[in-house]
Amino acid sequence: MAAPTEGPEQARAQAPAPVPAPAPAPAPAPAPLLRVVAKCSRSRARAGELLLPHGAVPCPVFMPVGTRGTAKGITAAQLAALGCRICLGNTYHLGTRPGPELVQRAGGLHGFMGWARNLLTDSGGFQMVSLAALSEVTEGGVRFLSPYGGAELLLSPERSVHIQNALGADIIMQLDDVVSSTTTGPRVEEAMHRSVRWLDRCIAAHRRPSQQSLFAIIQGGLDPALRRRCLEEMTRRDVPGFAIGGLSGGEEKEQFWRMVKLCTDLLPPDKPRYLMGVGYATDLVVCVALGCDMFDCVFPTRTARFGSALVPWGSLQLKSQQFAKDFRPIDERCGCPTCRRHSRAYLHALLRSDPAALHHLTVHNIAYQLELMRAMRDSIVGQRFPDFVRDFVRARYGGPERCPPWARHALEAAGIVLE
Repeated sequence: MAAPTEGPEQARAQAPAPVPAPAPAPAPAPAPLLRVVAKCSRSRARAGELLLPHGAVPCPVFMPVGTRGTAKGITAAQLAALGCRICLGNTYHLGTRPGPELVQRAGGLHGFMGWARNLLTDSGGFQMVSLAALSEVTEGGVRFLSPYGGAELLLSPERSVHIQNALGADIIMQLDDVVSSTTTGPRVEEAMHRSVRWLDRCIAAHRRPSQQSLFAIIQGGLDPALRRRCLEEMTRRDVPGFAIGGLSGGEEKEQFWRMVKLCTDLLPPDKPRYLMGVGYATDLVVCVALGCDMFDCVFPTRTARFGSALVPWGSLQLKSQQFAKDFRPIDERCGCPTCRRHSRAYLHALLRSDPAALHHLTVHNIAYQLELMRAMRDSIVGQRFPDFVRDFVRARYGGPERCPPWARHALEAAGIVLE
């Protein structure tokens, strides 16, 4: 008698169970961007390093602004010689002229400008304020009339990130909805909520997260409740760093420092804190005491173009006749190329006839800013930061009694009493 044949149901029943595929290994967590090396025992000041693809950047750090691929009045080689480890490029201007495609063909912005160190590109959002007459904000993005001929351009969160991906900066910024710091009313809340939504779109559009660190930008104007809500929402997103935006635009200094402190109190302690658009010396010292790590501003290069040299006691207006026969350097304690080679009298004479004077002043002013940050960092590492602050105030104002009240209040809130 023939053995019964197996039906398909019996064959399936006797077949060995399939071996499940191993679960994919979880993706390794990205390395932290900030390594904190020292904290001030009295204030919130801290010294650290930004661990970036083009080398470590000691912080607190001031970043010179190179809008179109160069800081005005100084070459990339000179910036490097002064010890600059990171500078800025502007997404709006570079994205308009010469365009991201051409820059990408040159090896990205690093290759295009001949800069072997780190770069940060802003998102183009600030142009909502600086070019307000040429722009319109919608949920889709910012619609500009180009200053180069009037063509209409839409800068969306996705477009901003894709331009920055092509430029290749080490740190890139989300597109945020920027309003003037003196704006009040519903527009501030609208901008805050839109900035959160646009952050999500930027994160989704980012094509190179392992090579380029995307920072969120905290908005909310001068309203503490809006700032807190923005902080709560944005810190839920696991981005590598955070910027404090929407300040240093004409608001009262008492409002300014309180918003900075609110943000540094609530931002993650293990991630960089970048205070945007701040470059005055007193502001830098105060905001380092409040816990900020990164700063940028056009101030040192712009003020050089007006003939002004930065010094520990303020500034020298070298166009003034009082310097016509003054053969001292700008600052006898400064070791920059300008102070080593040229006198105040020479620069005074040059300012009347030769634009080279503006170049010499720019070199000095950037050297001053970088040295100020180095000295602050050294004092934090050496647990001397409160003494550094008191020495700074004496040199700049002649004593604590002449220090601006807002700065005294901010420093006291940070834990440093001047007297």
